[in-house]
Formats: sequence, structure tokens, C-alpha cells
Amino acid sequence: MSLTDIARRLRVSTSTVYRKLDQFTFKEHYDKLPAVMSWDEFGFKKGDLVFIAQNYETNELITILDNRRQTTIRNYFLKYPLEDRQKVRFITMDMSGAYIPLARRLFPNAKIVLDRFHIIQHLGRAFLKTRIAIMNQFDKKSLPYRALKNHWRLFQKDSRKLSLNSFYSKTFRQTLSPHEVVEKTLDFSEELTDYYTLFQLLLFHFQEKRADEFFELIQENLNVVNHYFQTVFRTFLRHKQYIKNALETDYSNAKLEATNKLIKDIKRLGFGFRNFINFKKRVFITLNIHKKRTIRSSLDVSFSSPTTVDKHTKISSEEISDGREYSLLFLYVKVVVSCKVVGLYGA
Repeated sequence: MSLTDIARRLRVSTSTVYRKLDQFTFKEHYDKLPAVMSWDEFGFKKGDLVFIAQNYETNELITILDNRRQTTIRNYFLKYPLEDRQKVRFITMDMSGAYIPLARRLFPNAKIVLDRFHIIQHLGRAFLKTRIAIMNQFDKKSLPYRALKNHWRLFQKDSRKLSLNSFYSKTFRQTLSPHEVVEKTLDFSEELTDYYTLFQLLLFHFQEKRADEFFELIQENLNVVNHYFQTVFRTFLRHKQYIKNALETDYSNAKLEATNKLIKDIKRLGFGFRNFINFKKRVFITLNIHKKRTIRSSLDVSFSSPTTVDKHTKISSEEISDGREYSLLFLYVKVVVSCKVVGLYGA
């Protein structure tokens, strides 16, 4: 929802909404960090990525920085005392690798946990490129080419999760189950069969959290696979301990990825943002300010002061005084935007 739309619905001028948003500030507390954090980045404007950190347990945002440069991230977290930084136990992140050295220096006692989805994604991409390379060896009008091209999704799945229901395959011109389609297609290439078997074994060990077997299989095949798999295998071996942490714990970046989806919805509903400060305020208003549910009203929310909100403190309605108009204005922003995000009012 744009600020102009908020002004129209509240029957105030757009300047009033902008003025109240400018007055709105968050207190930064540098005396406490969660035991488990999640790090990631998302696109603010075209080509610009910003850094985001979130409390894994409560889903509260810790910060959003206007870029993801290591200097910016380091300067922010160095504001926290070393004693507090030493209490951080786990940090989840993706496999980009850019944050790992920084996290190890800033949080000496924290274990780095790589997101399991990105590990599987790397494996899937390696097999996808391998399948395409083998497919291109056949004539484009041949049955092997068409089978590899038309049923490619079946090869990317875990074989244990393939459906048992049969369907009519236009490629083979007969009714087959997904398992039968895979078997008939693999008969066209022995090389593809070997890579498919390796891919499925790696998926099996990873899904079953068998870290030792997973890395033993990588070591055994490191020098015999193509360059697509070699690149992925070397990356896995370089981050071996962090991948083991992912298999030994239940932490992942899934919660933060869900938050990123909500932030993208806020940006879409606001028709984009040019000013990063205003964008950050809207995100914190929507995601970090909690409603206090009561029997009287489900909208019993206000700010703790007319112009300042503590982003680490839940808001109550007991401190409304001369800030009532200001509270109601941003209460509307909080409720309507969050409801639109979850689909109650429609996008």
C-alpha cells in the first residue's frame, strides 16, 4: 500500500503521512544478541542488495543495512560488546561464502550453519547441466533427446518421492509411471545412468543426515566426474564443517527466506521505494511491532511514545496520551499492510 493510499483512506493529506513517517525512529540497542541468528541479503532496487539479520527463535529483525559490504556489516556488529557477541551460538546463512570469514571473526564461539536448501540446489544444478550436456549429444528430433528434454523434472526429484500414479507420456506414446519414464530414458545413455545414480545416492545420504557417507562418496568420485560436479564437490569439501553443522542441527535459513518474501510483498504493495530509510521504517513497522490481543479489540495497539519506537519491545495500549493521532495513523499501516501480505484483503 502506498503512502498516498494510506492518506486517502485515513482522510488526511499525503504530507501528514510523510511527516509522521519522518518523525518515526527506532531505538538501537547494542546490549543483547540472540543465541541463533540468520543472515541473508535481498534486492532493494535493481542491482542493489541489502543485508538483513534476523533472530531465528522469535523471527524479529535485528537490522537491515543499506548494503552487504563486509565493512558495513563489521562496523554494525562491532557496536555490540565482545561479551555479547561471544554468546551467539549459531549463525545460519547461504552458500555464497562471503559472510563466513566475517562471522568467524565477529562471533568467535558461533558455529556456521549453511542452509540445506542451497546445498541441494548446488547438487541439482550440477546434475541439470550434466543432463543438458548429454542431451545435446543426440539429434533434436530423436526420441532420447525429446525424452530428456520433456521429462527433465522427473530427474531432478528424489527418486523416493516420485509419484506412483501413471500418466500418458506423449514422448513415449504410452501410459507410464514416473519411475518407468526414468528407467526408459536412462537406457539411452550409460553415462547419464552413472550420474543419476551418483546424484540419487548423494541426495539419500544428505536427506538421511549421514555426513560421513556423504563426504566419502564425494571423495571417491572427485577425480572421475565432469567439471560441473567437480566444482560443486570442491565447494562442499571447502565448507565441509559448515555442511556437517547443517546436518547435525535443525537450523536453516527457511524462516529468513519467508521474511524476505514478506518484505518483497511490502515493496510490491508500496509500488517500490526510492528512499532506503523510509523503506526500512515500513518494514520494521510491519514486521517488528506486535499487536497486543485483548477481548475488547483486536486492534489494541499503540506506540510507546509519539515519535519513537523500541524495535525490541512489544507495544501496549497503556501509554497512549497526546500521541493518539500518531498511533492510529501508523496502526493503520501496520494492520492493513500485514493483512494484505497474508492475503486477508487480497493483493
